[in-house]
This record gives sequence, C-alpha cells and structure tokens, in this order.
Amino acid sequence: MKKIFVFISVHLWTIFLFVSVSAQDFKMIQDGIEYAEMIRGTKDAPIRVNLLRLDLTKVRLDVVHATDSAIGVEKTSSIATRHGAIAAINAGFFRLDSSIFAGDAAGVLQIDGKVLSESQNDRIAIGIINGKDKTEVDFAHVETDIWFITFTDRYFDISGINRERKEEDAILYTPEFHRTTLTNTDGTELVYECAPCRKKTIYENKGSNVIAPNGFVVSFGKDYDKGIVGLFKKQHLGAWASVGAAAHSIEKEKQMFFSKAEDITNGVPQLIKNGKIEITWEQEKAAKAFVENKHPRTAVAKLKDGKFLMVTVDGRSLKSVGMNLQELAEFLLELGAVEAMNLDGGGSTTMFLDGKVVNKPSDKEGERRVSDAILVTLRRKR
Repeated sequence: MKKIFVFISVHLWTIFLFVSVSAQDFKMIQDGIEYAEMIRGTKDAPIRVNLLRLDLTKVRLDVVHATDSAIGVEKTSSIATRHGAIAAINAGFFRLDSSIFAGDAAGVLQIDGKVLSESQNDRIAIGIINGKDKTEVDFAHVETDIWFITFTDRYFDISGINRERKEEDAILYTPEFHRTTLTNTDGTELVYECAPCRKKTIYENKGSNVIAPNGFVVSFGKDYDKGIVGLFKKQHLGAWASVGAAAHSIEKEKQMFFSKAEDITNGVPQLIKNGKIEITWEQEKAAKAFVENKHPRTAVAKLKDGKFLMVTVDGRSLKSVGMNLQELAEFLLELGAVEAMNLDGGGSTTMFLDGKVVNKPSDKEGERRVSDAILVTLRRKR
C-alpha cells in the first residue's frame, strides 16, 4: 500500500507541473492586455514561464532602442518607463561588451521607418505596422540594402550602417548613431551636411568626425578599395550624393508587408511557420548548442485567434532550468501559435509589466542592460 501511495503522489506532482495555461489563468491587466505565469517541467527540473496575451486592436507595439539611438544599452524596464509603456520585453540580439559600441544591434533594426542596423545571415525578424484601428505583425527572414549614389550614378558597396568601422569597411553613419562617427584615424571620411547633398568635406586620417543633424558620413577603412577612395579625394565623385537603406523580406509573400513596416527587429531563429514547427537554425547560421541547450528564452508569436503573445522563460537556476528551442516551439504551438520566433534570451530575458519586472532575470546582478525592447502601450481612443 505504501508503494502505491508514493507512485500516485509522484504522478500527480508531474501532472501539476505540466499543466497547460487555460483562458482562466490569464489575468486582465488593462483592456487588451492579459497576463499569466505558470510552472512547467518536472519536480527536479521546473520551468517558470511568464506570458502576455495582447489584443492588437486595443494596444500598439513599438520597437525602441536603448537611449533612443543606434548604440548604447539600457534596462528594458528603463526603456519602458521612459516611454510610458504598460508592458515590454527585451528584443533583438546585440553587441554585448564594455566598448562604446555596446548595444549595436546584431542584425536588422528599423525604427520609425529608418534602418539603423543591417541584417545578418537573412535571419528571422518581426515587422510591426501600427494602423489607425489595429496593429499588425508578421515574421520573415529579412535582408537589408544600403546604397550610396553619386551624381555620376555610380553605386558603391557599403559594408554596414551605424556600427564600428573595420579596416576593409565602408560604413554609413546617420544622425541616429552618435554625435560623431567614433572612428579612428586610419581611414577617409566623406562628411555631408544634408541628404541628399551637393557638398561634401573630405577628411583623411582624421576620425570621429561630426555627423550633421540632417546629414550623413560615409567612412572608408584604410583597406577599402583605394581606387574608389582616390576618386573621392580628387573630387571626381560625390559633388552630389544620396544615401539610403531598406529592409525587405526574402519570402515573396511577405515583401509587401515588410516594405510598409515601421519597426523591425531581429531574432534567431524562426520557431513556427503556418501552424507547424519549423526551426530554421541552420539556415540562419545559429550554433547547434544554442538551439539544443536549455537557456532563458524570450519569444513572440501570432495566435490562431489573432492575438499576439509575448513569452519569457526563466532559466539557469534551480527554480527554473530554461528550455531548448524545440521545447519552446512545442510550448508555443500548444498555446495556439501559428507563427513564432525566438528573440534574444539568456541574461537578457526580461518581462516588464505594470511598473515592475515580473520574471527572474538570470544574471547575478539582476536585470541586464539590453539593446532594444518591444513596448506595449494602450491604443488611443478616438
């Protein structure tokens, strides 16, 4: 009899930990914003999950970068508080170090229609359109185009936008980056005070030149094509020049949406497509260990009923071990996801709600400073 009792107790405990979230588990925070928290896993390996379910006819979504620029880091809670958001999660991957370039997006980033960072490896991204009556979101593998055109209609290969310039690079710097280009002296910079513009100033072996509020700078590293740089030095090119950048989906059926998207931020990898698990980690050149090991996770999904889901999974502790990406995809599918993607996780995983962080970030220092966040605000009533 004693053995039977022990077996039943363990069985009931396991069922409890694997319980699914039902409609009754969500608590209404504001009209259009529902919140739930739950425990999954087993007694020895619990998984703590926080969920936000959003009605996109009642709320709007915005991607906001730390310090409202193209580089820099800031806590998700701080970004949300500054912008008056009711809820937020951390978003894209980014450069995490102690340099002045910390916070540079490690993939596509577009805010208010302006591309601030180029794509990498055609990775998955979320696009957001805030319409008059509702917000629309979609997911696609995205690439970016960056162009620099002179009056002679010559195009030049631009390596990237608003990031550290390497020796072989040509980097476009816009006013959203910083007051200056933050470059060293081993290069040549074309400084335009308007865009498009008929006048440029050439600085050779002089870095960190000022970026005009309405202008741009094209910065060539010392090992960039010396023939092209020489033409600019001789004033043969660039009496009139224009620059631009655009992000677009590599899936034809998504191209129209992403051409209209206001905000776009990066992730790795896609998790669900057309209601089926499709984890494109190899296509996106993610590491196998990143996919298979359990970590804290942040993810977003479109649900069957048209609502939008934000999810954080705590990890790296005895109270929550985290998930691998197969487990995360299966969990999202269980919740009704038809499209889903993985955002930056690990120590970055943060959910902010109603004035406080509601999950348990894994860094021993607490909430991590991140690059950008997806903010939730109430839609203004008409």
